[in-house]
Amino acid sequence: MTAPANAPQQGEGLRRSLKARHLTMIAIGGSIGTGLFVASGATVAQAGPGGALLGYALIGLMVYFLMTSLGEMAAHMPVAGSFSTYGARFVEPGFGFALGWNYWYNWAVTIAVELVAAAIIMKYWFPEVPGIVWSGAALTLMFALNAISVKGFGEGEYWFSLIKVVTVIVFIGIGLMMVFGIMHRGDTLPLENFTAGDAPFSGGIMALIGVAMIAGFSFQGTELIGIAAGESDDPARNIPRAVRQVFWRILLFYVLAILIIGLLIPHTDPSLLKNDATDISVSPFTLVFERAGIAFAASVMNAVILTAILSAGNSGMYASTRMLYALACDGKAPACFARLTKNGVPFNALLATTAVGALCFLTSIFGDQTVYLWLLNTSGMTGFIAWLGIAVCHYRFRRAWLLQGRDLAELPYRSKFFPFGPLFAFGLCLLIALGQNWQAFSAERVDWMGLIATYIGIPLFLLIWAGYRLRRGSRLIPLARIDLDTDALTRRRR
Repeated sequence: MTAPANAPQQGEGLRRSLKARHLTMIAIGGSIGTGLFVASGATVAQAGPGGALLGYALIGLMVYFLMTSLGEMAAHMPVAGSFSTYGARFVEPGFGFALGWNYWYNWAVTIAVELVAAAIIMKYWFPEVPGIVWSGAALTLMFALNAISVKGFGEGEYWFSLIKVVTVIVFIGIGLMMVFGIMHRGDTLPLENFTAGDAPFSGGIMALIGVAMIAGFSFQGTELIGIAAGESDDPARNIPRAVRQVFWRILLFYVLAILIIGLLIPHTDPSLLKNDATDISVSPFTLVFERAGIAFAASVMNAVILTAILSAGNSGMYASTRMLYALACDGKAPACFARLTKNGVPFNALLATTAVGALCFLTSIFGDQTVYLWLLNTSGMTGFIAWLGIAVCHYRFRRAWLLQGRDLAELPYRSKFFPFGPLFAFGLCLLIALGQNWQAFSAERVDWMGLIATYIGIPLFLLIWAGYRLRRGSRLIPLARIDLDTDALTRRRR
């Protein structure tokens, strides 16, 4: 079997070793985690089953538009820097610089979050073992999977995601059998649960906005397919396939799972009001499995959530390493981070990312918790900023493509919803990002510390962007001068 025409030869750079199945699972796995397994119960309690369904469906649609935008650019120009590179080429160099460093920092800190979570989860089985032991083991596993080769990361993420996918499918299957009375479901009928109290819609518009906020965080990570495009063995074929599957997976896994939760558990159930990953017994998945009479339901879900945590850490290490590598290749980070091993792994970038993640984690164990919480707060908005960046980049990419007289048929994949898709995604994403802490404004006294903690990521991004512009004198690139050919598959195939 011959390698694809676009695959780099030995020693040229990153290895294009990710298969279609890897990219599909990376796209799916990026949206399945504790947001579905634990937080989904709180959304049903907040807004009722109807409100939770509407909120997740709306954000799912936004994410689908964003993924079609990213897919169009990534299939045409598959680079490890993804939206950071696109920001620098299609918008303005400082914009790409800020996007790249914010995204790297976000995932580096996320590694620390997952290390803390792994220790908490393992205490369920081994309460006497110090948590730092399990955190160290998790960090070692994540590092090893990424240090071997990109295929090591891909295989690890494939199996991590497969466990999550199988769990959701089993949950939906068992849930449907309970809904139709094939398995035990309790004394109340599904429609009675779905309309209990003021359901299916409760809490009004503010509850729906609250669900949208939670859903926005739940879906963060789907943009990883853009980073992985730089190491796909056939991006022109595999990226569009992965993008097309995102929407249907979101519809199946989130909407159907939440529908089953709403049919089997009334939104007034006090267990759903809890939203704590440290208490697996309150996971709506655990509650449904227990009502179906499945033994060891809590232990099973504990293992699945541990898998989700390892998956998030593994993906975070990969994404931040590749982003740092891409920044170094573009001269926006020290050149040492652009060096590769013989297996095509940016090892120095991996070491730096691992060190930052480990140091952030240590602040939560040995240092002041305030420092750790501020590190988290500064990264909290970065995922939304990345999504906003994707929408802006695609809008300018497509406009530049048409302005320069190019045929849309040349694109390996074309988003069918331009310009509505990126504009709708940008507007809704901006609303979600700005509304993260709307409660602070509605209180009798404005919680200024809470506001700063929530929104500090936005001025930090703008400060990095403005600093680059002042130092380098960069300006918005005219559409007619946007470079659409460097690193492009379309150009190579003419």
